Amino acid sequence: MEENVNRRPCPPKQHNHEVLGSVRISGCCDHAHNHRFATVSGDAIPCDGSHVHEIKFTTDSCNGHDHEFCGTSGPAIEVGCGRHVHFIKGTTTREEGHKHDFIAATLIENPICED
Repeated sequence: MEENVNRRPCPPKQHNHEVLGSVRISGCCDHAHNHRFATVSGDAIPCDGSHVHEIKFTTDSCNGHDHEFCGTSGPAIEVGCGRHVHFIKGTTTREEGHKHDFIAATLIENPICED
């Protein structure tokens, strides 16, 4: 059997992921607080034999301010039955003299699909 050395991996099937979470607490005493976020990822972007997604969100408003994040997820992490998630770790924009770190994972792509 002849091996095709010029063969490239197929591009990922286009899909998106829901993303939701909370940022870590920042501040102390009466100013300690965190924020929540929810968004939908961008389309799949081929990367190193896998794919990633652009992630953008604005947190909810707390103490009169919010924060933004724009970055890229990690590669696909298989979770069984042909499904996957992505890991996201980052830091929000600095607002009101502080920023927030966060760690999250996307939800499974197309969660109600039966195929």
